[in-house]
Amino acid sequence: MLLDKKTIIITGASSGIGAAAALAFARAGANVVLGARRAERLDALALQIRSLGSQAATLAGDVRDERYASELVALAAFEFGGLDSAFNNAGIMGETAPVPEMKPANWRNVIETNLTSAFLAAKHQIPAIRERGGGALLFTSSFVGHSNGGLAGMAAYAASKAGLVGLTQALASEHGSEGIRVNALLPGGTKTDMAGDDPATHDFIAGLHPLGRMAEPAEIAQAALFLLSDAASFVTGSAMLADGGVSVRLG
Repeated sequence: MLLDKKTIIITGASSGIGAAAALAFARAGANVVLGARRAERLDALALQIRSLGSQAATLAGDVRDERYASELVALAAFEFGGLDSAFNNAGIMGETAPVPEMKPANWRNVIETNLTSAFLAAKHQIPAIRERGGGALLFTSSFVGHSNGGLAGMAAYAASKAGLVGLTQALASEHGSEGIRVNALLPGGTKTDMAGDDPATHDFIAGLHPLGRMAEPAEIAQAALFLLSDAASFVTGSAMLADGGVSVRLG
């Protein structure tokens, strides 16, 4: 039970990596606070977690809203007495286009959803985790924008995900003395809603990886579980690749 009695916020929890992580954390003994925009999916996931004998609370909202970041922390305190860790996983790809053709509204939406939301989350999560005597934060970044993984048409996504690595490093430096570890997780191609459901697209993405396949969300969830658990007690400020080797091939 690597996360026994720990309380963890998970954003982007309604599907994909976030939902898989919520199940993995619950099986590892954690109380989970589930955040995403789709309330009905959160409620269904919470029922599944409770059927496993674990505890879950849900709150639907928009991660771009600072009040929502604060309310998730308050919910963790109300339901479970405090906050130990958070997996800030919510994100979007946005529209893909060369920069001269990209709409500023798309740029702003991607940056706000992927990067500014992480700042807002950390702003409210860190004081709560400090009150517990320490814990861990984890952000979902990407090989895109890191490790020579630049892809055409994805400037907004790449900038936001690279920014998360910088934010991770700064927070790790600022709060390590308080017993707060901060890391970024960089998945490769994963079978989520973001990847769509076109078999030809999946085959193309799989072919980019030396492992010759895309990841299942549960595989990325296991990497997140490691980074939030005491098994990673001396790991902070890292950008950990769980990308099936795609960054090696593209690099």
